[in-house]
Order: sequence, then structure tokens, then C-alpha cells
Amino acid sequence: MFGYVQYDKPNLYIKDFELYRAMYCGVCKGIGATCGQIARTGLSYDAAFLNTLFHNLKNTDVVLEKQSCITKLGFKHPMAAVDDLTKAVGCLNTILLYYKLTDDIADEKKGGLRRAFFKKGYNRAKQLHPQMAEIVDRNMRLQAEREKSLCDSLDLAADATATMLQQIGRYLLEEYATEHTDALLYDIGKWIYLIDAVDDYDKDVKQNSYNPFFLAYGSQNKATLVKDHGNELRFLFNTLFFDIRERMSNIKFYFNRDLTDNILLKGLPLRTEWLVFKQPCPKQKGKCKSKQKVNDKELEPNE
Repeated sequence: MFGYVQYDKPNLYIKDFELYRAMYCGVCKGIGATCGQIARTGLSYDAAFLNTLFHNLKNTDVVLEKQSCITKLGFKHPMAAVDDLTKAVGCLNTILLYYKLTDDIADEKKGGLRRAFFKKGYNRAKQLHPQMAEIVDRNMRLQAEREKSLCDSLDLAADATATMLQQIGRYLLEEYATEHTDALLYDIGKWIYLIDAVDDYDKDVKQNSYNPFFLAYGSQNKATLVKDHGNELRFLFNTLFFDIRERMSNIKFYFNRDLTDNILLKGLPLRTEWLVFKQPCPKQKGKCKSKQKVNDKELEPNE
């Protein structure tokens, strides 16, 4: 469930692209300050988005500072200053990464050494935010139980991940949380789970791993799934996008929301179109690939 929330670059203002990069770098610095340097290699685009969203919803000013970065050969460029909210999002990124690697071990029976590199960072994050770690742990256990029971309901299968992000939002937003922010984060969490399941469809079928779409429809590969049930899949995702739009219209954004609108209203549908229906990306003209690495070194299909 890592790295799916991305922007639509061709329709992104330059100012918002620069802000996104600054927020991304801010989370990276925040992870280093709380969870250690190794944990920074697990930074995801999802965390950069949540950092942007939570600062806006919580009316927390973002201070941009020019700082050096080793990946930029030491040259300075604008980064979001590390504050308490950024540190919390950094801890969340590390906790979620640890559980993702744990899930990979369960599914593929390998990767234990890779997870061990993030154990220390996970323990630090858990110590700093025990309530957030408990939210993730409780819902991931529920997720595992439903998968073990071979749940064939798409809504029920996605509920634990969606509820987890909803509860994390309420924890981080505190008094700024509302029923509409709850619903928005639930929808985002549900989308992440479902898009991940579709993206992994062929791999899960081949490895005989749990996949709610396979249990619901029984198609032997993703191409057949889309061919036979494409209208149902479009209805499923379009319903989510409609609700996201409606919830956003009832939420107070304290700062410019162009970046958030781009990601949620354009980025998610574009990502869905590519990963589910394999339509050519506007910029890449059909040459995109659905690669996704934990450290998000590849920005596809948008970068």
C-alpha cells in the first residue's frame, strides 16, 4: 500500500510542484530526526501527500528553508522545515513501511533481512507515537484476519485499511478533525487498498495469495477481469472519486488547495486509469510501466 498517491504532473502548477518537492524533502528530514537515517530510504509519496494535507487541514504554517541534500550533491534547495506534524508523518511512514514489509514476508516468504534494517526506526516511531502505532497494529491485525477468512467483499476487505487512515487522521488532526475529514481519509485509504489489489492481481493469482478481486470475480488474470467486469470496476472507483469530491467541498482548507486538488481529483483517477485499465499516460504516450519501489525512486506514470 505504498506509493500510489501521486500528482498529475502535466496539470500541476510550478508553484505546487515546488511545494510538493519541499514537503517531500521535509518528511525525509523528519524521518531522519525521529527514526534514524536508514528509515529515510523508505520514504513514500503517500507520506509527502499526507504531510501536505494535514498541514493544510490543521492550519499549520509551512516554513520553507534552503537546505542541502546529499541526493542533490550537497546543493541547497527549498525544503519544508521539520515541525512536530512533519515528524509525526515521518513516524507514520516508518510504521506503515514496517508493516508493508511484514506483509511482503507473509505473502512471498522472503524479505526478512530487508525488514530488519527498519526495525530500529520502527521501534523509535512506536515509542514516540504509541497511539498511532496501536491504530496501525489493530487494523492490520483485522486486515490479516479478513484475508485469512478469504473475505470476498471488496468493501469489507478494504475497510480495515480505510479505517486505519481515518483514525490516524483523527489522531493527527485533533480538534480539526470532522466527519468530512474522517470520510475523506476513509475514501483515500479504501482507494489505496483497492488499487494495490488490482495492481497485484496477476502476481497474487500466480502465487495463490489473497486477492479480494479474484475471490469476488474469479478471473484468471487482470486482462480478463477488466474485459469481463470493466464497467463494475469503473463504477467502484468512480463512486469513490465522487465521494472524495463531495467531502472536499465540505472541508475547510486553510491554505491554497491547488496541490491537494491536483492529487485527489486528477492524480488518483489518472493512476487508476493506468493501473486498472492500462490507458496510455498523457505524457509518456503509452510507454509507462507500473513499477513501484518502496523508496519511490521511480515516479510512474507521472514522472
